Amino acid sequence: MQKFMDEENNILKGMVEKVKESGANVLICQKGIDDLAQHFLAKNGVLTVRRVKESDMSKLAKATGARMVTNLDDLSSKDLGYAKLVEERKLEEDKWVFIEGCKNPKAVTILVRGGTQRIVDEAERALHDALMVTKDVVEMPAIVAGGGAPEAEVAYQLREWAQKLSGREQLAALKFADAMEVIPLTLAENAGMDPIDTQVDLRAKHGKAGKWFGVDAMNGKIADMYSKSVVEPLAVKLQIIKSATEAASMILRIDDVIAASKMRAPSGPPGGGGMGGMGGMGGMGGGMPPMD
Repeated sequence: MQKFMDEENNILKGMVEKVKESGANVLICQKGIDDLAQHFLAKNGVLTVRRVKESDMSKLAKATGARMVTNLDDLSSKDLGYAKLVEERKLEEDKWVFIEGCKNPKAVTILVRGGTQRIVDEAERALHDALMVTKDVVEMPAIVAGGGAPEAEVAYQLREWAQKLSGREQLAALKFADAMEVIPLTLAENAGMDPIDTQVDLRAKHGKAGKWFGVDAMNGKIADMYSKSVVEPLAVKLQIIKSATEAASMILRIDDVIAASKMRAPSGPPGGGGMGGMGGMGGMGGGMPPMD
């Protein structure tokens, strides 16, 4: 048993030597680390972190420029990443390992804290929304003013274009304009503004080429939202209009199918053409007498 334990110690020492020879002073492992191995690593000045999630390992590799190694025989100095500071800190009752000052951090962690769980959840949702908005702008680098200004401008231009149409096409275009105008009017209503006055003011501003005028919910009035730096990604606006239009078109198609099925004449009973079958009653005692 003693020889077995001595051989185990030698194997662990050899593994620790390979880590030390690579030049690493921080070792992060996805699985557990034997207590004896941790002892040897600590004696050699290597900070160890064990039982790290696989997703965190991938993000750490991106942030530090390191490579995940599954075999110690393949470990070399080229696989090492860089960070200015690796430190364990205690926050409230939990201990966290902070890795800061990475050379080219392509992955970061945002630590959200709050007095209650509800506050933390709200902060997390707000951060997620902000990150997704930033992602949309990076993927499609184009923005428009917020506050319902683009929808109000589209509604104005649709009404101008509808004047050139006639019949049902004009009605459809006008209804589409009304639907676009719902967004700024809803913003106004949520801000405590009068929707009718807002609608009149918006139409007047956009009629005078004020295409960036929208609902300033903070001050409760119509204002140039672009000059106030209230902007939204163009990708979001395109997706909103596309999704709403597709949903409305689908409902209209369903209505057409239902209306068409109601217009079909009901088929007659099998084996005869309407009341012609009454002629068969002539077999009942010479038929029916003629009527005056």
